[in-house]
Amino acid sequence: MEIIHFLIDLLKDPLFTLQGFLDKYDTLTYGILFLIVFVETGLIIMPLLPGDSLLFAAGLLASSTGKLDVTLIIPLLILAALLGDNVNYLVGKNFSNYIKSRDKILFLKRSYITQTEEFYEKHGGRTVILARFMPIVRTIAPFVAGAGSMKYPKYIMFCILGAILWVTSITLLGYFLGSNQWVKLNFEKVVLGIVFVSIAPMIWAIIKAKFFSKAK
Repeated sequence: MEIIHFLIDLLKDPLFTLQGFLDKYDTLTYGILFLIVFVETGLIIMPLLPGDSLLFAAGLLASSTGKLDVTLIIPLLILAALLGDNVNYLVGKNFSNYIKSRDKILFLKRSYITQTEEFYEKHGGRTVILARFMPIVRTIAPFVAGAGSMKYPKYIMFCILGAILWVTSITLLGYFLGSNQWVKLNFEKVVLGIVFVSIAPMIWAIIKAKFFSKAK
């Protein structure tokens, strides 16, 4: 039950919850960070865990408290993201026939997989990178890539690049902005702003492809 309460608190206030965990458990915080990133990216049933907020909070606390080492956080969480993605991809691949034989599994409709496959084909591997910055989508994308037609060598190349960019950029933003009081007081707004800026190019590409191509 304690872990459930912790996850609920983490969803409500990632910074405060992580700060409390750090004060209480010290270096065990590295383990919980690793586990949360792995679960968010590796288990399709856990898409609501706050990955972006967690990375930003970890960087911020490394800067403001000195209890966490950002040079350890970054490679550790890159590894967690890669392991999670690979588990998710392999589950999708091994159950692809089962998935495609049904109209819906959990919250995934077969049409979602077909549409995502088409999107991957049209926009290439960059979608794997951009999906990394999109909450919920980053949990579903590896599963769909595995269940779809994306080959593993192509997937893993963009997966590695995406994990490095995602973990490094958001953690370092938290680290370098950690001393700013306004950032601490407006934590969630800052994280949402980062996510929006990250996915804006993809949103624009979709709008352009959907509307402007038809106009021509």
